[in-house]
Amino acid sequence: MMLWILLAVLAVLVLWVIAAYNSLISLKNQVLNGWKQIDVQLKRRHDLIPNLIETVKGVMKFEQSTLTQVIEARNKAISAQGIAEKAAQENMLSGALRQLFALVENYPNLKANENVTKLQEELVSTENRIGFSRQFYNDIATKFNIAQQVFPTNIIVGIFSFKAAELFEITEPSEREVPKVDLNLE
Repeated sequence: MMLWILLAVLAVLVLWVIAAYNSLISLKNQVLNGWKQIDVQLKRRHDLIPNLIETVKGVMKFEQSTLTQVIEARNKAISAQGIAEKAAQENMLSGALRQLFALVENYPNLKANENVTKLQEELVSTENRIGFSRQFYNDIATKFNIAQQVFPTNIIVGIFSFKAAELFEITEPSEREVPKVDLNLE
């Protein structure tokens, strides 16, 4: 009788280990999928930038340093490795693009150029997609990290050497600043 109880407890324990392991693998794959979704949107942005630069380059002769900044930021973002470095470089690229868009506003013929307008709209749309993809990634990565930290699943994590997922974070202090809005009509 004692042998049957011991076998039943052992069977329940084995089933629990299998279920916990499979749950962690499922979450790990969802995290990888989330990262790939971000990567797809980043590639889209990286592909659009050269077209925008080519379109505005001739008109913005006096703004070559800004164009160079955008190109350099894009190249650094493409070559970045790991989530933390990728996030930092992508934030730098976003800042360079914001600066470029602000300068385009100073050129009426660029503002009126249909190609520039379309490229800007595509980039803004892509920025929104990147934001949503990062949010999804951070949500699922947090869920994966929590699952690894709770007892008794953390025992399985230790046995099978699961690693915590990195999160996208704001690395630029200027990104944390609250925008100043002046609605004064004077």
